Amino acid sequence: MNSRKIRVVVAKPGLDGHDRGAKIIARALRDAGMEVIYTGLHQTPEQIVETVLQEDADAVGLSILSGAHMTLVPRIAALLKSEGAEDVVLVVGGTIPNDDIPELKQLGVSEVFTPGAPVQGIIDYIKQSVPG
Repeated sequence: MNSRKIRVVVAKPGLDGHDRGAKIIARALRDAGMEVIYTGLHQTPEQIVETVLQEDADAVGLSILSGAHMTLVPRIAALLKSEGAEDVVLVVGGTIPNDDIPELKQLGVSEVFTPGAPVQGIIDYIKQSVPG
């Protein structure tokens, strides 16, 4: 168990304007004892990675419902790596086709949560994935 609070950035990259799910997850993570930084809508990959760095985040959760995950996620993963932050746990949630999940994981995504994933499962995964 971590001796300090886990810091998680929850972000909505791209033009996707639906953030209800991201807000539900952000609140659940906070209620589970994590520090949560919610970036808001319409964030660029550069803005998201800058927030991760500024906030010294342990994890970043991307919520993508727009179908742009194969464009946005690789850019975010590459930026994290170029900034020396590849140790940040990168998770993605949203409408991600099963066929795309293996490629996302090869790019550095730790886990993908599709619609209907139990909120407790997301909380547990982040708690287990962030080093103590």
